[in-house]
Amino acid sequence: MAVRQVGRFNLKIWQIMLGGAVAVLVTGQISLPDAFHAINIDVMLFLFGMFVVGEALVSSGYLSCIAHRFFIHAKNADQVVLCVLFGMGILSALLMNDTLAVIGTPLVLGLAADRRISPRLLLLALAFAITTGSVMSPIGNPQNLLIAINAGMVSPFVTFGICLAVPTLISLAVAYAVLRWSYKTEFLPRTYETTPVPSCDDQLTILAKISLAIILLLACVNIIASLLFGSMVVTLSLIAICAALPVLLFSPKRCAILRTIDWCTLIFFAAMFVLMESVWQTGVFQSFVSTGMLTSVPLLLGTSVLFSQFISNVPFVALFQPLVLKAGSGTAQVMALAAGSTIAGNLTILGAASNVIIIQNAEKQGSTLTFFEFIKVGLPLTVIQILIFAGWLALVG
Repeated sequence: MAVRQVGRFNLKIWQIMLGGAVAVLVTGQISLPDAFHAINIDVMLFLFGMFVVGEALVSSGYLSCIAHRFFIHAKNADQVVLCVLFGMGILSALLMNDTLAVIGTPLVLGLAADRRISPRLLLLALAFAITTGSVMSPIGNPQNLLIAINAGMVSPFVTFGICLAVPTLISLAVAYAVLRWSYKTEFLPRTYETTPVPSCDDQLTILAKISLAIILLLACVNIIASLLFGSMVVTLSLIAICAALPVLLFSPKRCAILRTIDWCTLIFFAAMFVLMESVWQTGVFQSFVSTGMLTSVPLLLGTSVLFSQFISNVPFVALFQPLVLKAGSGTAQVMALAAGSTIAGNLTILGAASNVIIIQNAEKQGSTLTFFEFIKVGLPLTVIQILIFAGWLALVG
């Protein structure tokens, strides 16, 4: 993964993960039945459903219309950056950060051109927003989804909200402060022209609105049921499938939507489950982990951030979570794993797949971020965020 963009190599993340899965199957490191059993169907169904909803939002033009109404009131660079950070950050808690990476890149590049702001500043704001914002929700990113499903939480929405919502919002504010300090000249007053309202596909927009309403409704049902009865009544995968059904059943564009959803990410996850199960069976990874890494919140946060730079955050959680649960760690430790593996994406480009998605899409439109441009801003931000999450988890834990 580290060399995929170096020199003549141009391998995609999903291709590398698939290659690893094929290698362990061909060499007999894992049997075919074990490989099929390792694939988490709940995660695959959830991702599929959310990708359908996300694609419907993009194809209908509804998300562009929402963004236009939202950003039309941003009169200067401060307001634009704050809108990107908090708007995209909160949205990522509902639509998953990888989805927002695809949707948000052309949006912020358009804003950069309209408002005469550096595209690098807004690309960084987008990356930090969807990484940080996704921390506070069990459906905000793939690693949180793995944690919510495998940890057997009674009410993942409530647990994540109590443990991670406040430090996440504080961290978004810190991201604004760090960006403003790093790009002082970009916050000088500028004039700009108002862009016209984007057009929408009315029929698909109605279906996309219904899908969003279903997600919010079923999430609320789960929260209420968890408070009253102590358990969820609708699984996370069922929420996503129910939300996708209006689009799949009633949209004449269903085939086009199915063709354009992120199948590569689905392949990545299926391959990752196979490869990580094979690694787990060898016991090699477990031998490098100390008890302190599994029980100390600060150590868990730091370990998650650092390890995720090398094997990416989702494979890291797939390997590390079973050890955390086996060690008998409590809610604070599990939440530290979620927070650390997620904000790892703020340290370097390689820390999260959503960063790579943003940069790949930006390069198609003539903009980019280098590794060093990213880490120059991301390093101080990540250190501060680790302290924020460690302090809050110490209070609530």
